[in-house]
Amino acid sequence: MLQNQGKKAQVSWGNAFVAFGSNLPVATASPEALVLRALKLLFGDSVSLTAQSRLYRSPAFPEGSGPDYINGVVALRTSLSARGLLARLHRIEAVLGRERKFRWGARSLDLDLLAFDQQILPDLPGYEYWRNLPLEQQMQRAPETLILPHPRLQDRAFVLLPLAEIAPDWLHPVLDESAVSLLARLPEADRQAVLPL
Repeated sequence: MLQNQGKKAQVSWGNAFVAFGSNLPVATASPEALVLRALKLLFGDSVSLTAQSRLYRSPAFPEGSGPDYINGVVALRTSLSARGLLARLHRIEAVLGRERKFRWGARSLDLDLLAFDQQILPDLPGYEYWRNLPLEQQMQRAPETLILPHPRLQDRAFVLLPLAEIAPDWLHPVLDESAVSLLARLPEADRQAVLPL
């Protein structure tokens, strides 16, 4: 007879941050409508919202590559693993019309897993490799495995502004700096280019 019979299995919950963005409409849905639909699809029995930033408008990168983006960040709790949550994000992108034609192009929807608890994936050397990859190579290569924390979150005002809004004291697990501190390191022009709607 099993000793644990009658006891409910413990479910482990983790905390994560997800960045979202869109700069292309799909059918009659605007970029703003698409990100709001995506958030509705994200939350359910295994994922719950703990905080949501305002929506922001930011210029496309590289400069001139498309219309402005609608961006933001959500904090959530989930019983999914980091890889399970990433798979859910990719399914939502597909359902809402995301096509992955080329890297860093205009897109109808982009859902990026920024951080999951204090996990460093696949390991510290793997993370450091992708964080330190030259920009030209970043624009052409995509990792085949999940990299956490997101290797470029510290470089992007459109991520750090909404992240600092909802979790100013969040500490980067490798750089050991808060969201507010990382945001302050960015050039003033980058910060000024991201505007709340």
